[in-house]
Amino acid sequence: MSKLKIGYVGCGWMAQKVHIPNIVGLEDECELVAIAEVRPELGRKVQQRWRIPALYESHTLLAKDKNVQAVCVSGHWAGQGEIAIDLLNAGKDVFMEKPMAMSVEQAERILEAERKSGKRLMIAYMKRYDAGNVMVKNLIDQYRASGELGRLQYVRNHGMPGEWTGGLNTPMENTNETVPNPPEAIWPNWLPKEHQKGYLGYLEKYSHNINLLRWFLGVENEQVQVKSATFELQAEQPYPKLVLLMTGVTVLKINGIITVIESGNVKCHDWNEHTQLYFEKGWIKTETPCLLLRNVPASVEVYRGDLAAPCTSRFFPENGRSWSYIEEMKHFIQCLRDGTPFRSTAADAMNDVKTMEAIYRKHLKTLAHEKDNE
Repeated sequence: MSKLKIGYVGCGWMAQKVHIPNIVGLEDECELVAIAEVRPELGRKVQQRWRIPALYESHTLLAKDKNVQAVCVSGHWAGQGEIAIDLLNAGKDVFMEKPMAMSVEQAERILEAERKSGKRLMIAYMKRYDAGNVMVKNLIDQYRASGELGRLQYVRNHGMPGEWTGGLNTPMENTNETVPNPPEAIWPNWLPKEHQKGYLGYLEKYSHNINLLRWFLGVENEQVQVKSATFELQAEQPYPKLVLLMTGVTVLKINGIITVIESGNVKCHDWNEHTQLYFEKGWIKTETPCLLLRNVPASVEVYRGDLAAPCTSRFFPENGRSWSYIEEMKHFIQCLRDGTPFRSTAADAMNDVKTMEAIYRKHLKTLAHEKDNE
């Protein structure tokens, strides 16, 4: 089959450190034929480093390039959803960084553009492409179907992460050019302005956790209930000043199963996140590796307390020496070439946006209740 011809929008940190090198490295499957960058000097430098044939000053100009079949986007959180809409309307398949949208309203417009265009949008939830998480997903399905560990009764996701780059040393071009102001964010219409930073902080980081939990448990949004959400605001330096980290606990009921998400931050040399699924007779546990640490999968642990000699087993997954970011890009390309569904579709990601809005609305109700009781 002929190589998929890919365009890329944005030459920022994730583009240069992760996605562009990964696309260029998949030379047997695809070809990076064009990039778009609003900073001219930076665009030229990236074009020269990676020997990319075409450079455009905007995504709308790239969208007119008939040589480009699919486009990857890693833009500002306020604008990348609108960029995806323009590209879909131009007849391009799209790979886009999370979050899919700032609000359900925006997500609905993105899905409508996908439907009308006949093209497809994949959301880059790379944890679904981690070899360890794939093994965990299969084990969960296996034990729930067989019943050998009893009923799945409780799920805990702990996300108090620290350093996430894992010493990644991919070369990166920089310039002194001013970054243009992003477009106006399409916030939920119910969200007070003074709470936008907190909402964005939770959306940016924990949409990953919501998405992974929903995938592990195989449920749609209608099967997710938000029972409680209690947070404190804590500034986080690595993020833009607009973002605040939400430290606290969210309690969900996912298809009848109590599921807890612990959120926050700790100064740490590693990425401190794990998910544990408790059955009646044991558990499955996975620890997320430092996100940008190459070729280290999530760990896989199974404890069985129902045996004469209870034991803990640790597994190394098939294709374990792989990187989730490369695997998701391979998946995107392969699905476009053979027509199979994406593992992380836009329609599925809409459920994460719905859940995020519901979580934050519950948090605001908790704040209002606490204020009334002061």
